[in-house]
Amino acid sequence: MNFVLNFAGPRSLSVLLYHRVLAEHDPLLPAEPDAAHFEARMRWVKENFNVLALPEAVQRLREDSLPKRALVITFDDGYADNYRIALPILQRLHLPATFFIATGFLDGGCMFNDVVIEAVRRATEPDLQLNDLGLGHHPLGSDESRARTIDRILKPLQYFKPERRHKLALEIARRAGARVPATLMMTSAQVRGLHDAGMTIGAHTVTHPILAEVSDAEARDEMATSRAQLEEITGAPVRVFAYPTGRPVRDYRPQHAAMAREIGFEAAVSVAWGAARPGDDLFQIPRFTPWDRPNWRFGLRLATNRLSRDYARV
Repeated sequence: MNFVLNFAGPRSLSVLLYHRVLAEHDPLLPAEPDAAHFEARMRWVKENFNVLALPEAVQRLREDSLPKRALVITFDDGYADNYRIALPILQRLHLPATFFIATGFLDGGCMFNDVVIEAVRRATEPDLQLNDLGLGHHPLGSDESRARTIDRILKPLQYFKPERRHKLALEIARRAGARVPATLMMTSAQVRGLHDAGMTIGAHTVTHPILAEVSDAEARDEMATSRAQLEEITGAPVRVFAYPTGRPVRDYRPQHAAMAREIGFEAAVSVAWGAARPGDDLFQIPRFTPWDRPNWRFGLRLATNRLSRDYARV
């Protein structure tokens, strides 16, 4: 079904949020697009929107000079498939994107959520007993039950402090008899390659903590250190930041937006739904997660998202 958008009303900025682009569909990661789906969606986006680099979009928000149907593409965390799969597609279509990198996982690291995902994927026993860890008892079997198990474990685990979170993820992997992946995240050279290809590199902390769950000193250090490390890798200023997990109030607070300004970022993005308009807070730019598969449903949800003025702020 061919679906063409015809937005009216005040000009605003829609920002898409991706994490991964997979070589093929993964039933344990049903929300992540595979390469064919991502390329088809990007072709549709190119036909219907004026796609901007995030720094240009921020400047145009300041100047009230956004083009019609302005849109930015972003990726969080720093997965290697961003470089191997997403980048060539973006280059073929001449589309800019921003990649927010959690620097502590570069060069062989693995985020706690992926340790859990791969542990559940590779578990050979009929269930996974985690009651003594406060994480429940989970029957395994079908892909659907494993996907539900992943969701049930990760929801509470993401709010633990980084050190405890990582330790528990490793214990889950040990009980499942699974190895911790060492190639899921980008290398420093791949981050440099994204920058050299004309993509924007943004900071996303070092260890991806929920900023509201750590001290202000820890939060500031995570934000500033990730920026400094990325500037060393790319040899260029890093001007934009993404709050880990990114829900206003629950995941970051007013002091974290203030820290982003003080550290020297020019803008920051959340995961609150909505679209930014000139005059909005540039340190709380909302983003839209593109879950819907058919373009017509995606377009309808994006249009509704764009018209919303009720997105959360701290």
